[in-house]
Amino acid sequence: MNMQAMLQQAQRMQKDIQAKQEIINNSEYTGTSEMVDITIYGSKKVKSVNIKIKQLDEEDVEVLEDMIKIAMNDAISKVEKDTEAKLGAYSKQLGGLM
Repeated sequence: MNMQAMLQQAQRMQKDIQAKQEIINNSEYTGTSEMVDITIYGSKKVKSVNIKIKQLDEEDVEVLEDMIKIAMNDAISKVEKDTEAKLGAYSKQLGGLM
């Protein structure tokens, strides 16, 4: 393969990576726990927090905080899995440079 062809292939790959990253950044991922749903964008910015209960006792606050943490981590995990699914092949092709 000549240098020109390799350069063109790298440019196509870069455009494809950028397009897929934009799709991921604009996608929504919802993490859930028993009491909380959190929706984030692929850019890992929080879109919404939905508390599934209407009243809280003081003792429930600590539990709710834990539920928010679980839901948030779940949503971030979904972003990371989707990113790996969409961009993982490029990482392997580039020898782990991504």
